[in-house]
Amino acid sequence: MNSRPTWGQRLRYAFDNMMSRGTPALIFWLAAATLALIVVFTIVFLVFGLSPEGGDPHKGVIGEAYFTLLHALDPGTITGDDGDWVFLFLMFLVTLGGLLIFSALIGVLSTGLDARLQELRKGRSLVLEEGHTLILGWGKPVFTILAELDIASEGEADPVVVVLSETDKVVMDDTLRERSDLKNLRVVTRHGSPIDVDDLALARPELASATIVLAPLEEPEPDAYVIKVILALTQLLQGREVERGIVAEISDPANLSPARLAGAGQAVLLDGRETIAKLLVQAARQSGISVAVQELLDFDGHEIYIDDASRFEGIDFGTLLGRLERCSVIGLLDVDDMVLLNPPGSKVISSGDRLIAVAEDDTVLELFEESVSGPDFEQILAADERSPSPERVVILGWNKGAQPVITHFDAFLAPGSRIEVVVDPGLGRAPEVDSHQRLANTDVNFRHGSTTDRSTLEELELGQADHVMVLACSDDFDAQRADARTLVTLLHLREINDGLEPGFSIVSEMVDERSRRLAEVAEVDDVIVSENVISLLFAQISQNHHLADVFTQLFSPEGSEIYLRPAGTYVALNEEVSFATMVEAARRRGECAIGYRSASQSDDPDSGFGMTINPPKSRVFKVTQGDSLVVLAEE
Repeated sequence: MNSRPTWGQRLRYAFDNMMSRGTPALIFWLAAATLALIVVFTIVFLVFGLSPEGGDPHKGVIGEAYFTLLHALDPGTITGDDGDWVFLFLMFLVTLGGLLIFSALIGVLSTGLDARLQELRKGRSLVLEEGHTLILGWGKPVFTILAELDIASEGEADPVVVVLSETDKVVMDDTLRERSDLKNLRVVTRHGSPIDVDDLALARPELASATIVLAPLEEPEPDAYVIKVILALTQLLQGREVERGIVAEISDPANLSPARLAGAGQAVLLDGRETIAKLLVQAARQSGISVAVQELLDFDGHEIYIDDASRFEGIDFGTLLGRLERCSVIGLLDVDDMVLLNPPGSKVISSGDRLIAVAEDDTVLELFEESVSGPDFEQILAADERSPSPERVVILGWNKGAQPVITHFDAFLAPGSRIEVVVDPGLGRAPEVDSHQRLANTDVNFRHGSTTDRSTLEELELGQADHVMVLACSDDFDAQRADARTLVTLLHLREINDGLEPGFSIVSEMVDERSRRLAEVAEVDDVIVSENVISLLFAQISQNHHLADVFTQLFSPEGSEIYLRPAGTYVALNEEVSFATMVEAARRRGECAIGYRSASQSDDPDSGFGMTINPPKSRVFKVTQGDSLVVLAEE
């Protein structure tokens, strides 16, 4: 049989509930205790007529209350009191009570303030920004994205990026201070799970101009995590459109369809594996292509912009190619938002079309400065018919992107070509030894062996190879170990290649951007840093979601891609030729010229490896053997 609670238990229960209400409740009760102390002793002094010697016995209620308050607030006041022992004893009690109450009050305020500061450091307060770029997730890509957005936001009024991640806010803030040198951006960090709708609401995604979703590297199924984040965003947005959409990476093409459904038409999805595979294949076939792509992807230099083309309505595309002095036109975005890269020169610009062009920044594109430098037709050479011949490709290493690399190689190679893949039997899910794959244009053979072993490489008869590609073992090792193995392989390849004539091209995949400079020692033709490329794409597409279709077409075998072709096949060698003349030479072949590469500076990183993207039409180049013209063209 339960007994009824005692009064003591009831008081303790009420006290516990009061304490659990936090700092405001404690301050209220301490203030009430102070008021009670003053009221009680004021009444005692008035009833018994107590006052200090020489004091005014008729000073009233307010005077007595003020007198008592001074003793409660300031212990030093009691030292100046005169009177009988009863008065002094009561003043001592008032002072003692005041000391106890105000000591408790200071402790409560200190604890409450500390708790509030800790809460703020946890990053759990609501973001009050509008028009911000929202990044969901944390990792090395964040720093590349922030660096690019910092450059892109130059001239904007108070540009803001909000980062929401499960990483501790203090860690994020400290890391940003150490690793970032942002001049224009203001970064606000918040702690929370992007898949939790309540946590996500802290970042105000409905007010963001663009949202970037990063897949956590530690997740066993990153695509599933990304889809859950997109679903949480869709639930919060409730049909409201994000100005520049949601950008996310999907690593498995099979998950693209459910991710699109989750995004309700607002998600721009990057197929990271396919994108890197396409770039690796293009880089293997054309030395220096990665430099051109890097220039187009980052905001430090010349990049791709889309702007209104109404002033050129009725002009055909071919005429427009050489018309703008500081812009290289590469395509159109029609009224149906369809991207047309390198359309036929006879294509007439219609109402509602927008111009896709390479420019230094959007203000240059808006000016549409017309060129006064015309082409020199006498320096233009007729096109030679090129018939592709079979090639031999050697791929060293294996990861999840290896099969897409093989597929894209097949789309570019001539019939009768061969691909030989060497995989370490102890790494990854490699194909069986001596297995064979027949594609449309190529025969693919697999063999086992250590790609870091010199004897294995010598057995491959690389003197008969046209292209050698080294893939990072990113499925089995962390970034540093994977890149270390790649660098060992590259050093062996350089030594082997030095003794061959004409030799083979070498392209390598790296995981960490810091490994790129180390790879320069091995004199690699091209290095693709997969993590960096995806981060740059995130930054670009977050500024204009139409760029996703532009880059998809640029990296695909179908349609027009970026090529580095011998300048001496377009214009006369050993002569000074204006870029306007080169643009006209490319136009006659149905191509868009966007840049020039000097062979004499191709090994100099300080000169951008000799690459000049979007030079003014009036600029003159001394064309020498080995120089290249950068064009958009079909194979």
